[in-house]
Amino acid sequence: MPRELMKGNVAMAEAAIRAGLEAYFGYPITPQSELLEHMAKRMPEEGRAFLQAESEVAAINMVYGAACTGARVMTSTSGPGISLMAEGISYIAGTEVPAVIVDVMRGGPGLGNIAPSQGDYRQVIHGAGHGDFFPIVLAPASVQEAVDLIGEAFDIAEKYRTVVFVVADGSIGQMMEPVELPEPRPLRRERPDWAVSGAAGRPHRTLTSLYLKPEVEERINLRILKRWQEAEANEVRYREYYLDDAEFVVLGFGTAGRVALSAVRAAREEGIRVGLFRPVSLRPFPYQAIRDLAQRAKAFLVVEMNGGQMLEDVQAAAQGQVPMRFYGRMGGMVPFPDEVLEEIRTLAADPPTPTENPRARWLAHMMPA
Repeated sequence: MPRELMKGNVAMAEAAIRAGLEAYFGYPITPQSELLEHMAKRMPEEGRAFLQAESEVAAINMVYGAACTGARVMTSTSGPGISLMAEGISYIAGTEVPAVIVDVMRGGPGLGNIAPSQGDYRQVIHGAGHGDFFPIVLAPASVQEAVDLIGEAFDIAEKYRTVVFVVADGSIGQMMEPVELPEPRPLRRERPDWAVSGAAGRPHRTLTSLYLKPEVEERINLRILKRWQEAEANEVRYREYYLDDAEFVVLGFGTAGRVALSAVRAAREEGIRVGLFRPVSLRPFPYQAIRDLAQRAKAFLVVEMNGGQMLEDVQAAAQGQVPMRFYGRMGGMVPFPDEVLEEIRTLAADPPTPTENPRARWLAHMMPA
């Protein structure tokens, strides 16, 4: 198919429609509002359900209800909206129904600003709602990758009957890039066996996340955990660049990873043997791949648009086998390639010690006494 120049938010919306989206419920919040606006136009054109809810709380509960019918359904928001949706997200996970949530991240905490950030990492990966469940989280680094992951997100959500997040910082939501959209998929005519619909003579189904007997709740939790283990085994995704001969490894996701790749290429032109590891699935996190890299690298440099939220997972994966440093920008600031390049030069000239605290060193650099 021909490539089209599209804004990230619009491209993600159109990708969802072409993936067979049947219902969208959302509430406008910058920097993802164009996604909702595109849905408002296109979903009625396709004869599908669109509703702008009165709040994020209402939107996620509408997603919950539609998901219980077996419909392919999604919402989109930003960090403050995810906070409001947390209860409903947990209900969806506890009821074991599939749903896709796009989070276009902005500066925070609090109201913050509308600039791009990666400050929702901990919220989405290690939070997203109360109880024992693990959302699957995918992080694109370009508009094309966002389009591709949207289609995958629906398939994964339905395979494991769980919540799947696509997290794209505001840069990806707002930038315009040429993309190749997928061919439209036909809408499904049959509902899955577990759905509440009694159509076609199927028996009535009751879906709930309320289990008053602890032994029943434990059994449900174990079933959810078993599915999660299957996802851990099958859904790990990452990209590797210049790692075959790398002595130093830069790690970053989304836009931070994309910026870091430019810096890595510049550093290699200077003769520094450095490569990039970019996680695409933030949950399940590529622990084993990072652990393998830690056994042969001299040092790691973790680059993020936050205060070191993925850093903690990288440290857990490395298990102390490699010293590392951290470079982050916060509050909606996007690092420039030259900033990361300077950190790579420093890493190569003066590698960290095994006992060095990556976040403390970075903070002292950012806010000298």
